[in-house]
Amino acid sequence: MRINSLTIAIFIVATTIIFSSCEQERLEPITTAANGGGAVESYYAYEIDSMVGQGTNVYGRIVFWKDQGGNTLIQVALHNTIDDTDYPTSILAGSKGSDTEEILSLYEVNGNSGEFRESKFYVIGDSEYFDNILLMNAHINIYLTEDKNTIVASGNLGVNNTPVGSE
Repeated sequence: MRINSLTIAIFIVATTIIFSSCEQERLEPITTAANGGGAVESYYAYEIDSMVGQGTNVYGRIVFWKDQGGNTLIQVALHNTIDDTDYPTSILAGSKGSDTEEILSLYEVNGNSGEFRESKFYVIGDSEYFDNILLMNAHINIYLTEDKNTIVASGNLGVNNTPVGSE
């Protein structure tokens, strides 16, 4: 009987030591960001106008943001889009109305939300892209279908237009 009592006492002491040594201090979470953390301060915004004769009246805005890492973030917001429709979006050389080559194919715009389907921003990692936006000879087209034959909205960018907002 004595061995069982001694074994139980040793077990209790060992368990107490193990559990008390595993106790950790609980810290409160830090919910504030560092100065400038995650902020985007520079941007250029351009209007995207509905194309007359398409019967859709889709219009909106394209905004180019510069983040703290030097990336250019592109955001497109459209109004009067058709639910369950994806709108291919491209930046093309020259002014709107000219039949020119595609410079950049962006994400498709989701007709349900009027924003990019894939992500809120299209990210360009070239650190000089944002600084050259005002010098671009370009425009944006929003298309009705994947074949990019029907333009429902378009807007001039860079040297072809003055931004409606900038900072």
